Amino acid sequence: MVVLFSTTLFLSAALLFWVQPLIAKMLLPLQGGSPAVWNTCMVFFQATLLAGYAYAHWSARIGSAGKQVLAHLAVLFTAFWFLPFSIPSWILLQLEKGIDPSIWLLLCLSLVVGVPFFVVSTTAPLLQRWFAGTRHPDADDPYFLYSAGNIGSLLALLGYPLFGEPLLRLQEQGRIWAFGYAALFVSIAACGTVFWRSSSLKSASGTFPSSVKKEHDLKPAISTEPVSWNRRARWIGFAFVPSSLMLGVTNFFATDIASIPLLWVVPLALYLSTFTLVFARRAWIPRNWMIRALPYGALALTFLLASKATEPVWLLILFHLLFFFVASMVCHARLADDRPTTAHLTEFYLWMSLGGVLGGIFNALLSPNLFNRVWEYPLMIIVACLLRPDTSKDENKSSLGILDFGRPILLGALTVGLAMGTAKWFPDSAPMRNLVTLGLPIILCFTMVERSLRFGLGLAAILIAGGLFLNQQGKPLFADRNFFGVSRVTVGQEGRIHQMFHGNTLHGRQFTDAQRRKEPLAYFHKNGPLGDIMRGINLDHGMDQVAVIGLGAGAMAAYAKPGQEWSYYEIDPLVIQLATDPQYFTFLSDSPPNAVNIIKGDARLQIQKAPDQEYDLIVLDAFSSDSIPVHLVTREAVALYRKKLTLNGWLAFHISNRYLNLEPIVAALAKDAGMHCLGWFDSDISEVAKKSGKDPSHWVVMATHLNNLAPLLSKGSGWTPVKEQKSFTVWTDDFSNILSVLRWK
Repeated sequence: MVVLFSTTLFLSAALLFWVQPLIAKMLLPLQGGSPAVWNTCMVFFQATLLAGYAYAHWSARIGSAGKQVLAHLAVLFTAFWFLPFSIPSWILLQLEKGIDPSIWLLLCLSLVVGVPFFVVSTTAPLLQRWFAGTRHPDADDPYFLYSAGNIGSLLALLGYPLFGEPLLRLQEQGRIWAFGYAALFVSIAACGTVFWRSSSLKSASGTFPSSVKKEHDLKPAISTEPVSWNRRARWIGFAFVPSSLMLGVTNFFATDIASIPLLWVVPLALYLSTFTLVFARRAWIPRNWMIRALPYGALALTFLLASKATEPVWLLILFHLLFFFVASMVCHARLADDRPTTAHLTEFYLWMSLGGVLGGIFNALLSPNLFNRVWEYPLMIIVACLLRPDTSKDENKSSLGILDFGRPILLGALTVGLAMGTAKWFPDSAPMRNLVTLGLPIILCFTMVERSLRFGLGLAAILIAGGLFLNQQGKPLFADRNFFGVSRVTVGQEGRIHQMFHGNTLHGRQFTDAQRRKEPLAYFHKNGPLGDIMRGINLDHGMDQVAVIGLGAGAMAAYAKPGQEWSYYEIDPLVIQLATDPQYFTFLSDSPPNAVNIIKGDARLQIQKAPDQEYDLIVLDAFSSDSIPVHLVTREAVALYRKKLTLNGWLAFHISNRYLNLEPIVAALAKDAGMHCLGWFDSDISEVAKKSGKDPSHWVVMATHLNNLAPLLSKGSGWTPVKEQKSFTVWTDDFSNILSVLRWK
């Protein structure tokens, strides 16, 4: 019986975690690569999961076991009408008619995957409730079955990027999912049969004899505390914090440390593993270990966050992940230890799911509008410490309330004083300033560790004081945040340059000196690949129309000449704001009159509206970030670009990237489209060139005829033909393999 129920829950969870990236990837090319697509999908799935748990809570109360099983099998059967997944043609027509993209996306998700996802999401609480109605010795505590479901989720999470995405196209994935759902239907029917037959054998009291606990079972007993609103609030809170922390640490990696592709898988895998561990039959990791380890991790992160440490990357990532794991274990363990009797099982999962949904909404939708940086992450670190159980044995707490607030305030004042003093004592040594300013307050904060409220507020005082006063000299010229991430403008070289960053990726640089501010710098330097492209295409036939996908600081506008028209496609309104503000960057304002036109929105969607054979040159500058818009480098995307190019036009890709080797993608696309391809990885930069503002860059150019690219093949040029990897499969809208282009060294 345990094998049957565990296998069914395993399969259900695997299907849930498989369908989410499958559907999001199916819809991505239709609405562009905006983060709004992914975030909207995430919120939709979380909300649907909550609805599934609400149904499970209601279903367990509709009557006899027979009625419950038959009703649920009928609901399960309705999902077959939506398989395999496909997007109705009339829905596509609504998108072409200009319906609001967010409304269209929610409508499409509801019609394509809403019913199957809703039905599968009901499995975890419902089957545990059914198991509680059987004659199995562990029927009075079926929560251990939740571990089987989370193992399925974990394997599906790791399996999709490793096997599903590289080996299967979307249609094949959809068919396999449909077969998996059919197997799930049979398994649930078998579980329902067991539950139905067992229900007729109940004792007159309506319950089975309590199971006998094994001596090796170290898991805490079920709480018999009445289900009050305070208890429900605790369930929400213990689920909210790990959910928020998971998204917060992922976003923090992308914006402040290193946006390594697929790194988001690790926090999510740790998140799922903590559920598996705390709901298992045996306590594999003692609760006290995690409770004691949490303050050490919190203090270490406080130092790293307040000092704004960025190196070494691998060690920082390890520290953050370890704290996230420990904090999630503490919160989820408190959740598991507070699980109610089986009479309230479905309600327990309903409130727990609500906490997870609220955590996702807080990070994905509210935080970008509330904070100008990723403040939700340190905030949740503090809240996790506040939720940690007190370890103080002092029973006389009446006189301690004032100290719980007074000592953290004094700690913050001390941090401010030390920050101001060290600015004078160690003006040229940032490490020494950080060590002195933060070291003593952190030691004093550790003395408060036995009282969670005092300790958490102490951490907050250090983080606020350190963040406001410790690094004043490194404060950026501008920093703000929106739906698409954090954008910053910083001052460098003693005020001689302005730099634009999105997260931790450089998107443009400009001299502030009026004599040099028209020089394109960084990846766009005149002595680099882009300079060759601009000279070469002008020598060839004289270009008039240029499209640039990705605005950045607008540096490419420095190449614009009178009579030309440059169309920039940019999705992020904050980037547009910075590039067009002369107090930060003047490339656009210094360009010839009426030469630059900015088109807001996703490039692939917006460029469809341009006339055919409109552009002499299309430049794609959207891949320097470490989360590349895959839909811009597919067979269908290149076909669209060719349609918009003149017969002799060029297609230029800026593929500089720290973690991905994008050249094989472009080479495969060129061969697939019957185009010729040249590349130049300009990595050997002299000290003189560095001082002139030049950075290493990697560019690839494609054209229909090789003769068109002849100007780039002059003697001494860095351009060489790009060789296609024979084993590399061309990317399409329904196939991509990010692992195949990762730089492993």
